[in-house]
Amino acid sequence: MKTISPKVWIVGAGPGDPELISVKGLKTVQRADVILYDALVSPELLEFAPAFCKKVYVGKRKGKKEFLQEEINQLIVFYATRFGCVVRLKGGDPNVFGRGHEEMEYANRRGIKVEVIPGISSALAAPSSAGIPLTKRGINESFWVITGTLSSGEISNDIALAAQSSATVIVLMGMSHLQKIAELFKTFRSPEEPVALIQEATTSNQKIAIGTAGNICQSAHAAGITSPAVIVIGKVVDENTVTNAMVVLKSRVIAED
Repeated sequence: MKTISPKVWIVGAGPGDPELISVKGLKTVQRADVILYDALVSPELLEFAPAFCKKVYVGKRKGKKEFLQEEINQLIVFYATRFGCVVRLKGGDPNVFGRGHEEMEYANRRGIKVEVIPGISSALAAPSSAGIPLTKRGINESFWVITGTLSSGEISNDIALAAQSSATVIVLMGMSHLQKIAELFKTFRSPEEPVALIQEATTSNQKIAIGTAGNICQSAHAAGITSPAVIVIGKVVDENTVTNAMVVLKSRVIAED
């Protein structure tokens, strides 16, 4: 009888493009007994798993949850103790608003070894894929990464603090509060403060809306930007080298290849 040595790998799948997972992350997927994967993970990555691998969807979208977080924690331990090598595949980086550390603690407390393999966060990748530098000499001195929505559903208080700084601000999970976010930056900075929205960043379906704090809600509607999308606010947005038209053209070319 096979002796099972349970171990969990919490792997960051990156921002969307399957080629942006790390080599180490991909190698772990290739030897997984079980993969528990999120909604934002590219389906192409699952094709690298062994034929015997069990694939379990545990994704969460706004308003739609297959499992509560506590249930996901329990599934991680359940599969690790019965199958051995469990990969918890998460979009972006597991520890950037990804609850990766909660899952690691839960498994550790039950005697299961856990290794975290970092991924590229959409907070970093989305601006770059839109031709927006997160930092540029003479433009900004820092950037903030903030969750737009707390577990209670309320807007994060840190956004108002960030609006009072000179930093570039990247807001994740904030589209449901876009109007409130725009109003804060209109108040503390200017109605002309540059804002970009990037949806499905790094993929062939990427869409970008560029506007200001005063008109970004209208720009989002015109461009068909919906949740989830990354919000980027600050002067660096004016440095973008990719227009929405170019992104759409690029998407068509990729789709036709």
